[in-house]
Amino acid sequence: MPDRPAVLTKRTLDKDLDKLTHVEDATKFVSRKLVAPGLGLIFLGLAMLFAGVYVFDRPSAVLVIAAAALAAYMAMNIGANDVTNNVGAAVGARAMTMGQALVIAAIFEILGATVAGGEVVKTISSSIVDTVQVPPGTLSWIMMAALMAAALWINLATWLNAPVSTTHAIVGAVIGAGVGAVGPEPVNWRVMIEITSAWVTSPLLGGVIAAGLLFIVKTFIIYRDDKIAAARRWVPVLIAMMIGGFASYMVLQIEATNEFSPITIILFGIAVGCLGWLAARSFVRRQAVGLENRNSSLRVLFQIPLIGSAALLSFAHGANDVSNAVGPLSAIVRAVGASAGDVHGNPPVWVLLIGAFGISVGLLLFGPRLIRLVGEQITKLNPMRAYCVALSTALTVIVASWFGMPVSTTHIAVGSVFGVGFFREWYTRHSKRRIEYMHRRAESWALDEPEDPNTHEVRRRYLVRRSHFMTIIAAWIITVPASAALAAVIYWAMFALFV
Repeated sequence: MPDRPAVLTKRTLDKDLDKLTHVEDATKFVSRKLVAPGLGLIFLGLAMLFAGVYVFDRPSAVLVIAAAALAAYMAMNIGANDVTNNVGAAVGARAMTMGQALVIAAIFEILGATVAGGEVVKTISSSIVDTVQVPPGTLSWIMMAALMAAALWINLATWLNAPVSTTHAIVGAVIGAGVGAVGPEPVNWRVMIEITSAWVTSPLLGGVIAAGLLFIVKTFIIYRDDKIAAARRWVPVLIAMMIGGFASYMVLQIEATNEFSPITIILFGIAVGCLGWLAARSFVRRQAVGLENRNSSLRVLFQIPLIGSAALLSFAHGANDVSNAVGPLSAIVRAVGASAGDVHGNPPVWVLLIGAFGISVGLLLFGPRLIRLVGEQITKLNPMRAYCVALSTALTVIVASWFGMPVSTTHIAVGSVFGVGFFREWYTRHSKRRIEYMHRRAESWALDEPEDPNTHEVRRRYLVRRSHFMTIIAAWIITVPASAALAAVIYWAMFALFV
């Protein structure tokens, strides 16, 4: 009997210790979810300090520092929602891991934003709302409201797993805040028509280019009797197209005096593309040694080109979409006279850096969920299809950045993915070369035989999932009016509280 209370005490103590252990495990699980938001808040604080170093002795320093925090918040939302389009195809095709994709995208986003991001920033900061007709103080509050509205809308979209257009969000927010502040007169509607037409044509162009590239891949590589020999011939050509296009774009961005004619730039791109072809030719030949004549072997030959195209797309995205974060900040900095750009009207470097690093931080902390949506859930991607998507998107965004047009990278990337999927549907049903190839290979099912309608429907939905198509289109349509209305409400609230 004397030992009995001791036993009970020991068991009670063990139960209490077990409960403490469970509480500790639960705390760790909950706190893990708070790591990313905590790091995001730290970055916002660093962005404010970074801006303060440049403007602490200038007029309206507090306003600029607050705007820098909003721009950093907007940039992180762009990284979480928009950059997924750059590497989603490569991850979906399993050409790289999620970690590799995040690191590559972060590096090239920073390079693109800092090296080539100035032209589109000028469009967002000064071409949508006429800065001459709007007083500097009012313009600053318009841009503050636009930044907050666009960032909140994109944050909501990311939480809902909807890959909306950050360009739509910021352009709609600038218009909404501008109209709410001073009416429709200062809005440059001609520029808005140009931007809207680019929104319509760019995803179609991306889809057409992606489908054309996939046609080349299928016709001249996949459905050939000797696939490896065909790949040795055509993969270097595709790589040369990528390298030549990027070289021409870089010349346009680096030379600011327009001393080179378009013909000169094109010839330079062709020359660099030829050098790239020579290098890629020997590289592909070495990779092709010992590969079997199978489609799975082509994945090996397209893996490096796909990674290169994803990096190129990240660079192009940084050059184009950094404006969505720092365009309003640049307008505020210029309006209050806190800093000056260069002689060509480009924004200060520190403004671009906030946007560049903010995009990368947002991607690293919050990006993986939408990478899986774009890369895996719209249509099935392998390295060949993913390469067509990434290269098509990069080339389209590069052309848009050349003209200073703030196009939607989301539009173009998703349009390219759908272009590949719809082309596969058409090619599966109508390609004579594919039908002849399948006959020669004596596959288990032949396309010239009647198909059961239900089987055809299953295959059609498998190639392109219509539910995602309609969801994404709906998100695109609602983004501009929603962000515009939210920006107008936020401007009125700011005006009532602070002005």
